[in-house]
Amino acid sequence: MSRFWTMLAHYHGQTWNASELGRSLDLPDKTVRSYLDILTGTFMVRQLQPWHENLSKRQVKAPKIYLRDSGLLHALLNLPDFPTLHSYSRTGASWEGFAIEQALQSVKPAQAFFWATHTGAEVDLFFLSHGRRYGIECKFSETPKITKSMNQALESLSLAHLWVVYSGEHSYLLSKRISVWPLKDIFSLPKQLLIKPAAK
Repeated sequence: MSRFWTMLAHYHGQTWNASELGRSLDLPDKTVRSYLDILTGTFMVRQLQPWHENLSKRQVKAPKIYLRDSGLLHALLNLPDFPTLHSYSRTGASWEGFAIEQALQSVKPAQAFFWATHTGAEVDLFFLSHGRRYGIECKFSETPKITKSMNQALESLSLAHLWVVYSGEHSYLLSKRISVWPLKDIFSLPKQLLIKPAAK
């Protein structure tokens, strides 16, 4: 289990692959899945399930794995302080997991998913609220910009609005249906769900 914890930390923010972890640990897929389910049941790990629709695009159908406690994640990855964390090659994945946990605590959707295609389009968090569809992208950046992936998510999922949660200080519009939103203000986001117009 100790080895499993460490390997799971390296999978943080990636899609689950039981066969790959099983081979690395010399364990059957079934055993590896049971370990993951135990940690999920104790709220240590989040299995974010994929959303898929009847689209022409090939969509990812495996869950994404996140360690819900960022402190534990950093300890397992031997990242003892901010300078070491910022020099880590996958700092963005750590940020994504932390931002997703904060967003879920703020919005409290009945269900939440991620969406991704095999051609690279994705949205980190997808949920429904008051009959409308919303997305959240988590960017470890001071100056987020609109990407092709964001536009594809808006179109394919018919999102009423997409928020780009980032590490900066101010909220502002990138387009009519895409807003940049600072993580420090994440708990004021639910108010926006009631005033954003539905997509046309």
